[in-house]
Amino acid sequence: MSLEIVGITVLWTFLYGYLIVASIDFGAGFFDFYGKITKQEHVMNTLISRYLSPVWEVTNVFFVFFFVGLVGFFPAAAYYYGTALLIPGSIAILLLAIRGSFYAFGNYGSRRSLVYSFLYGATGLLSPAALSTTLTISEGGFIEVKDHKVHFLANKLFASPYSWSVVFLAIVSVLFISAAFLTYYADRANDLKARTLLRKFALFWSPPTILASLLVFWGLKVHNPVHYDRALDYWWMFALSLICFLTAVYFIYRQKRFGTAFIFVMLQFFFAFFGYGVSHLPYILYPFITVHENVTNPAMGTSLVVAFIFGLLLLIPSLVLLMRLFLFDADYVRGKK
Repeated sequence: MSLEIVGITVLWTFLYGYLIVASIDFGAGFFDFYGKITKQEHVMNTLISRYLSPVWEVTNVFFVFFFVGLVGFFPAAAYYYGTALLIPGSIAILLLAIRGSFYAFGNYGSRRSLVYSFLYGATGLLSPAALSTTLTISEGGFIEVKDHKVHFLANKLFASPYSWSVVFLAIVSVLFISAAFLTYYADRANDLKARTLLRKFALFWSPPTILASLLVFWGLKVHNPVHYDRALDYWWMFALSLICFLTAVYFIYRQKRFGTAFIFVMLQFFFAFFGYGVSHLPYILYPFITVHENVTNPAMGTSLVVAFIFGLLLLIPSLVLLMRLFLFDADYVRGKK
């Protein structure tokens, strides 16, 4: 396996980690606000707060690693994406800043404000929508180069059905992943009322997740037939993703093995995410950046691969320790400490 393939695989793994961890966090904020406006705060918001308190500050570690590594491995990405992401990227950073600030104000201030909860919940849906534009732009058609200058075609992005299908998938996936995990978390806490409500959310958002996935495939076929044909070569990965989805929904519907159900949810998105990624190769930004032609020099690439692998090996045990100390500690989950 070449250096550039190892590099992009490590980066894609970081992005997958962010997809799962951030989705739980984004969705939890939305469900927290939903509980308040529907007068069901007493049912699930205490449980959600116990989850959010120890993890909300660490979710963006994966995100930072990915973009720093992307620019380090493929310097041309800064040139092209720097212009293309100026608008959606700025919006995403602003939303993440608002999200973090108002979570702190709402939970550590003198009182819990409905306005703070609204901003935290709203940014939980708008942030993945803004961040998803990166994947949309990578498919090509939204950037042109004239006189050695990069021009971002924002009008085409906002008018593209494929772009909106990706946004739709990002939002419903966040809600499905988060609801599936929080159902398991409520089950661990023996909180039957919260588990019942969150289980309904997980089942409710499962059909839109599959519908959105089909819309993305349809949009991809129209927007980038080359990538679509490549994706068909890896049909088995998407088939495994569907099998994992059906297995997870089965366990949730039958009200058993919620932990196993969430593992299958992670596998569902693992196969779909890596199937999309491998079929997108060799392009990082179609047709301007490829992993073979735009990779950094071998010495720098080797150093980055080693550094990021060690970073991954350090980050995963840290998250496991965090979960053991807080998320999956029996007394903490049940609110006894």
